[in-house]
Amino acid sequence: MIEKIGVSVSRETIQHLEAFGELTAKWTAKINLIAKSTVPDIWNRHIIDSAQVFQFADSPKHWVDIGSGGGFPGIVTAIIAKELSPDTKFTLIESDARKCTFLRTAIRELGLNAYVIPQRIEHAAPQDADIVSARALASIEDLLPMIEVHLRPEGQALLMKGRTYAEELNAVRGNWDFDLAEYTSITELDSRILSLKRIARAA
Repeated sequence: MIEKIGVSVSRETIQHLEAFGELTAKWTAKINLIAKSTVPDIWNRHIIDSAQVFQFADSPKHWVDIGSGGGFPGIVTAIIAKELSPDTKFTLIESDARKCTFLRTAIRELGLNAYVIPQRIEHAAPQDADIVSARALASIEDLLPMIEVHLRPEGQALLMKGRTYAEELNAVRGNWDFDLAEYTSITELDSRILSLKRIARAA
């Protein structure tokens, strides 16, 4: 049971997460999905790290993961949603063709309610999402204009940020307004999951 991150799921969901980990490790030998040095600890470094985001999402109908890469957190949260929120649709935006092939393979093999857009984030059509997530993608300053395009006005951004999160937040003060909630990562105490709502350019 994944209870320490705020959600409790069935053994079947755990098995799907484990299967995704195995698929990721297999493909990482061919393409750069995750750092090869992290493969032995893929469960904690990538799967649990991504899964913890799910508990902070506000009952989304449409979840968009930008710069999805190897599917963290997009595929992981879609696996959890298959059990806990089956009506939630996931859209994964990724420009790397090989990673898109991997994401589609994972979606097909795991039977997920997800779709891949093989484009750069700024070139994809606006998605009108309830949730936009991003992990290890770019600075908050660079992320906010992309999020603005794809997030509906009443939506929520969930950003997984490392130890520079405070500096990144300070860098956008005065240019952007938003309601902020910070949650300490369970896999790295210096990292945060940031929930941003009511995002708007400062007047």
